[in-house]
Amino acid sequence: MIDNTKIIMEKKLKILQTKKWIIPGLFMCFLTFTSQLSAQSRPVIIGYVGGFRGLVNTDLIAAKKLTHINYAFVDIQNNRAWLHREATDTINFRKLVLLKKQNPALKILISIGGWTWSGKFSDAVLTDTARQAFAASAVDIIKKYDMDGIDIDWEYPGRPGYQGNIYRPEDKQNYTLLFRDLRRQLDTLQQQTGRKYLVTTAVGGFKSYLNNADMGSAQQYLDYVNLMTYDYAGGRTARHHTNLYASKLYQSPEFADNAVKEFMTAGVPASKLVMGVAFYGRVSNLAVGAKGIGDTVASTSRGKGYTTIKDSLLKQAGFKLYRDRKAKAPYLYNAETRQFITFDDEWSVRKKCKYVKAKGIAGVMFWEYDSDLKGYLLDEINRVLK
Repeated sequence: MIDNTKIIMEKKLKILQTKKWIIPGLFMCFLTFTSQLSAQSRPVIIGYVGGFRGLVNTDLIAAKKLTHINYAFVDIQNNRAWLHREATDTINFRKLVLLKKQNPALKILISIGGWTWSGKFSDAVLTDTARQAFAASAVDIIKKYDMDGIDIDWEYPGRPGYQGNIYRPEDKQNYTLLFRDLRRQLDTLQQQTGRKYLVTTAVGGFKSYLNNADMGSAQQYLDYVNLMTYDYAGGRTARHHTNLYASKLYQSPEFADNAVKEFMTAGVPASKLVMGVAFYGRVSNLAVGAKGIGDTVASTSRGKGYTTIKDSLLKQAGFKLYRDRKAKAPYLYNAETRQFITFDDEWSVRKKCKYVKAKGIAGVMFWEYDSDLKGYLLDEINRVLK
């Protein structure tokens, strides 16, 4: 009788010991799951980091304030993804991946193309054979350097971009097929590694872009569609280059809210759209007699990054800061020199981030990190979105 009681007590003790370990274990699994779910529901913050200049000082990158880094750029040669500056690109890849020690959730992607290196896309994806080989070459790069995905910045399929770029009507269909082939090959790689890989694209933030890209079909293969809702300034009229809404001070259909609506109408879900933020300004020199925005542009010159705008130009005599409250966009004007500067600041970035949350779109991306190394705008993005 005593022996049976001892056996029963020992069994109960073992059960209690098992529960002691199982319950905390289940609790930790629950916490991990909810943490991952929460991370997935948070808006993305995608920063383009320019490797086209050479070595990137990754010590200046606030990895914890980003969800994704898109490395700009990988070039194209002989219809293959190609490291134009292999000596520095490979060092940059290694150092960017090391940022995951600070932020394990950070994703590092290669961005192929860009304004000056988009001219060979049309040939590279013209046939099934060429397109699949191009996709394989891009996948090989991220596999070799332990990265998380591929961003395509084709400026532009089916229409002129940089002077001399090749384009053709077939680009519209081949643009979609490129993403299909990238997705298939990355899914195959995922089966080998057990790791999820991303396919994203940067697109023109204007309606006419959609005439040459079937975004409703392409989006099924894409994780994010990065709207380049900047560089709207141009032509003979002084106007905003990255405004959220239309301005009453001049007439133009190009503004971020319109781009979001047009891409959603074309079939891109809000959950895949990413709003573009400019970390740099655009400069116009206005004609004699001009009083500011909406007046005639005489010439343009290279803009400065936001750190320089905030720390220097805003304090420079002669410049006056204006805020177009209808467009949610700031600008500087110097009446004496007739210099007009359009840019994003903390105020306009805050408006964009609140828009992102209200509309349920995926998040924001910006061009590019080097333009605001003090992090004025990135800090504001994090303050609002996180």
